[in-house]
Amino acid sequence: MADNGYPVAYPLILSQDLPPKDLYLPKPVSPEVDKLLNNQLRQTNDLLANALLLIRATGIRIGECCRLDKGSLRHLGGNQWALHVPLGKLHNERWVPVDDGARNIFGRILSLAGQPPSDTADPTSVPLLLLPNGKTVAHWRLRQALRDAAKRAKCPHVWPHQLRHTYATEMLRNGMSLPALKELLGHRDIRMTMGYVQVTQNDLQREYHQARQKMGTVHTVPQLSKTYAPESASNPIRDICHTIDSVRHQLEMYRRQINDQKQRRMLIPLARRLAKLSAALASFK
Repeated sequence: MADNGYPVAYPLILSQDLPPKDLYLPKPVSPEVDKLLNNQLRQTNDLLANALLLIRATGIRIGECCRLDKGSLRHLGGNQWALHVPLGKLHNERWVPVDDGARNIFGRILSLAGQPPSDTADPTSVPLLLLPNGKTVAHWRLRQALRDAAKRAKCPHVWPHQLRHTYATEMLRNGMSLPALKELLGHRDIRMTMGYVQVTQNDLQREYHQARQKMGTVHTVPQLSKTYAPESASNPIRDICHTIDSVRHQLEMYRRQINDQKQRRMLIPLARRLAKLSAALASFK
């Protein structure tokens, strides 16, 4: 319209008119692959392998890992430590809490990294991932190291970002709230974090249906005590009534587990008889 000389009112095209972007779910690796990769990287134990282990242990992006410096690990007091993540993909910095395992990985990286130039003014601002020649590790080196580790472990091809997805999914499965996970991952919008809920929902659905299948075929039958231990030798009637009440309770629990409605109804009269028997015995002095 503008090319033909017609006036174009603003805004001619609204955001609602644009096609929605494709939504891709996170792709965490399976627990089996995660374990194989972890073992392989620990066996390799070089600078690149430990950098990949740090990504898995903290959920940081590959670019953020390459921009860490030797002073990124900070002590917050007591047994609390955090990794200071510099400006990354979304131009924000954050603090990521770390455990002893992540601290040990950071320490191994420090021992394996190359030495900075002797004229460096601030040693803590030196890049963490320094090669022996003094150059920083590039992204492609980490991707290649992960491909090689997956090949040696006989795993499917794995991308470094899948380590971040695996970290986030693991945290959510173990009860971390979405707002807290959003801050850990450095997301600006909670909708970015919501994608991980759909991943864990698949796990929940699978375990739910497995449990329902077991419930349909297996019943836990209450086991009655084989020995009788009276509470009071001076009042045997009260002890007998107590035993009858226990039998009624166990019978009711068993009745609720039966799917056959006809069998469930047949047990109701028996429970009533036990109640009458207990009431009759209670009338004795």
